[in-house]
Amino acid sequence: MGRRRKSGRSVNGVLLLNKPIGLTSNKVLQKVRWLYDANRAGHTGALDPLASGVLPLCFGEATKFSQYLLESDKYYRSTYRLGICTATGDSEGEIISQQDASKVTQQEVEEKIKDFQGEIDQIPSMYSALKHKGQPLYKLARQGIEVDRPARQITIYDYRIIDFRAGAIPEVDVELHCSKGTYIRSLAEDLGAALGCGAHVSALHRFKAGPFDESQTVSLSELEKLKEAGSVEQLDQLLKPVDTPVSDYPAVEFDQITAGYFQLGQAIISNKVFRQGQEGDIVRVFRAGGTFLGIGMVTEDGKVAPKRLIVENI
Repeated sequence: MGRRRKSGRSVNGVLLLNKPIGLTSNKVLQKVRWLYDANRAGHTGALDPLASGVLPLCFGEATKFSQYLLESDKYYRSTYRLGICTATGDSEGEIISQQDASKVTQQEVEEKIKDFQGEIDQIPSMYSALKHKGQPLYKLARQGIEVDRPARQITIYDYRIIDFRAGAIPEVDVELHCSKGTYIRSLAEDLGAALGCGAHVSALHRFKAGPFDESQTVSLSELEKLKEAGSVEQLDQLLKPVDTPVSDYPAVEFDQITAGYFQLGQAIISNKVFRQGQEGDIVRVFRAGGTFLGIGMVTEDGKVAPKRLIVENI
């Protein structure tokens, strides 16, 4: 028997959603997929229920390129509460210790933050979505199970204080630019440990993911209103093109005949690649007239070999 076709519309493109607080990324994804009646969709990097902000969602053929957004840099604003440690590293977890941190000053925090910039090693939280033998760590943590997590190298490109509110439980608002795989709750916990008072995340907002910022996003409530009004066309107009996840890569264009050979899996000579490309480079490939065909990789002899193709007539 053939594979059963998923129900729903064939929707293709990228939606830049401003994820609301209180829902998991997967819950939001399934909600939006239902609003679009889409047969295939995926997100490009989870945000905790506590967090809000930019969450690109890929539909249909765009899911083939979602990895490129997963690997992009992220930008966050977050609030840390000093003096309180929680089981989860955020305000949703049980308080496991608390102390008066009124002696901590903004200058001390600024000095300690310098130690967490550049390339650093970070141990992922037990409440992350990383998997251990097929099980998400957060599921194991909820069962009271803790496993060793190897430290991973991340890069903090910029990390600054934007506000400091003194008190017995001081609050620090920070803004940071980081590489993929960075856990903000772990940064908060590590900073609290360095200050000797503990800390956790009480608020988190992602204001930029890769090339996309919050000014380009749409809210879940806006989508719900369009669905209620039966405005399917307006919903679809909110989608960005299928090649959006790879929009930073250079483009090459083939004529009708050459494009056909490329779609059949053949490596194609491109004058543009000979002038600009190097072996291993990724390029977006279009048919003359503007139809996106997928991405290719530049070979040693300067050709463009298919790497990921889309199904046409989308």
